[in-house]
Amino acid sequence: MITVPAGRVTLSDRRTQRRWSVELRPYELARFPVTQAQYAAIIGAHPSTARGDQLPVEGVSWWDAVRCCNAWSRRDGLLPAYRISGEEEIEWDPSADGYRLPTEAEWEHGCRAGTTGPRYGPLDEIAWYRDNSRERIHEVGGRQPNAWGLHDMLGNVWDWCWDHYDPEVYGSYRVLRGGGWFDEHWSCRASVRRRSHPTFRVDDVGFRVARSIRPQSD
Repeated sequence: MITVPAGRVTLSDRRTQRRWSVELRPYELARFPVTQAQYAAIIGAHPSTARGDQLPVEGVSWWDAVRCCNAWSRRDGLLPAYRISGEEEIEWDPSADGYRLPTEAEWEHGCRAGTTGPRYGPLDEIAWYRDNSRERIHEVGGRQPNAWGLHDMLGNVWDWCWDHYDPEVYGSYRVLRGGGWFDEHWSCRASVRRRSHPTFRVDDVGFRVARSIRPQSD
């Protein structure tokens, strides 16, 4: 896990031409996407189409990801971040120290790592995407990290985020960020937003975990 400093990030949506800013406290974000070996150790399943311990796990839904976060937290003796009731009811406990999905703002802040352009480096050096991936997924950490040490923030697999995309229009759809191994270069940018139903599974969507940092008491 990498400690990401506090900051302010401005998000944007091309469809609605909306822009909004979010203030963030420090938090932790995983250096890599969750690997197949990690997922199997926690859940005991191999949902991915391609196989390899150090490949990002893919073929996981948003619900699969949040349940993995809770199981991982319990294994490590942490307070689970999510309270799940039934098949579709979920509540996030911000005070919990367990693993969770990053918010969309946390994801973009972590991806940018202090940069302001569309990417944190030359795309061929930092990401696996359609032009260099040979149309397949790659092991995590194979491209250069950003300035804060985070790998594969762009390319390889899309990352599920906690947020709803636009509840008034798309209902329960959740946000995906980062672009994948089969995407064109224009999808692999820090600001690009994608959406999908929380039960959706496909071979270029995975996730990485975050953790809240409890403020120091006086």
